[in-house]
Amino acid sequence: MAVHESGEQARSTVEAVARRSYGKLVAFLSTRTRDLASAEDALSDAFAAALLDWPVNGCPANPEAWLFTVASRKNINAIRHRNRGEQVASELQLLAERLKPVSPPSLIPDERLELLFACAHPAIDAAIRAPLMLQVVLGLDAARIASAFLISPAAMSQRLVRAKGKIRQAGIPFRVPERDELTSRLNAVLEAIYAVFSEGWADAAGTEIARRDLADEAIFLGRMVVELLPQEPEALGLVALMLHAEARRAARRNARGEYVPLAQQDPALWNAQMAADAEELLFRASALHAPGRFQLEAALQSAHVHRCRSGIDNWESVIELYNALLAETGSLVVGLNRAAAIAEAQGAPAALRALEKFSADARLEQYQPYWALRAELLGKTGALEEANHAYDLAIGLERDPSVRQF
Repeated sequence: MAVHESGEQARSTVEAVARRSYGKLVAFLSTRTRDLASAEDALSDAFAAALLDWPVNGCPANPEAWLFTVASRKNINAIRHRNRGEQVASELQLLAERLKPVSPPSLIPDERLELLFACAHPAIDAAIRAPLMLQVVLGLDAARIASAFLISPAAMSQRLVRAKGKIRQAGIPFRVPERDELTSRLNAVLEAIYAVFSEGWADAAGTEIARRDLADEAIFLGRMVVELLPQEPEALGLVALMLHAEARRAARRNARGEYVPLAQQDPALWNAQMAADAEELLFRASALHAPGRFQLEAALQSAHVHRCRSGIDNWESVIELYNALLAETGSLVVGLNRAAAIAEAQGAPAALRALEKFSADARLEQYQPYWALRAELLGKTGALEEANHAYDLAIGLERDPSVRQF
């Protein structure tokens, strides 16, 4: 049964299905065809067909199943036209065996984990694994991914195309790897999930439709990994980290939509159950005695929550956690956060000295949090002219209007 809609309503439905199910559909198609690029092309054609068909014939009761069916047919036609002979015959036989009807039609399996682990295969360059996952599992465009990884959109597009070709040419299997293969792949999967969460978290007000559901998607994927690997401490730590951050979403903006920093948030607005779930996962991770980056970041979130709720100063403990995290990652971002903690415990001059070791890093020129932190620290030391210059740069680099106003 179809539901008749106007052209605008049909377009809204297509966009909603794309946000909700793009990655799931790509995973379901590509795990059967073993060709990621072709699966994406076929699904893109299916969405284009939906924009033409649904305003005329109505939106199907099960849009995902409709798209899957159309994309499957387009995949078969593409194989038939690609070439002739034994290769086409074998590919069509493979499709016949693997493109089985979904029964019941509403239950399209979520096979994104298989796709994530396929994208993390050792044959694929480590530097492109996380960007590849962001595109094919969440549908982020190359320009947005390029911005996150500080390279040009054209270069990112070329790398993604090459990586998809590598998957097909090398016959990389789409499956969750055996346990002895997990070590080399799990971290890349966790990194990609966290990158997805960060994209959604950056849009605190939920005003960007394309990013609105990303945080929830990342938490869902993280929970899938934990369900698959309940004894992997870093997977537990990642979900704990995401839940702690997501628990505070409602407090990040006031009733007027203005930005509220952590120190000024009302803990009563935090999601208590989500925070409790995060603490339980962090406890499970720590019991496995294999600390890592995501556990340390989750522990930092837990420490911030404890301080805000109890009013008890714990900045020295926070600095110790940042010391361990900096030793683990060498991350510029961690170094800046550590400096901010030093400012709270030891004063602005000590924090500025901590920042000096990063001053030669060219990435800081376009990194808004650095200039915001530097401006605040300089202001506290009385260097008002330098502080104003840093504030001007921070304001100019900030994309979120409410943060810019703050």
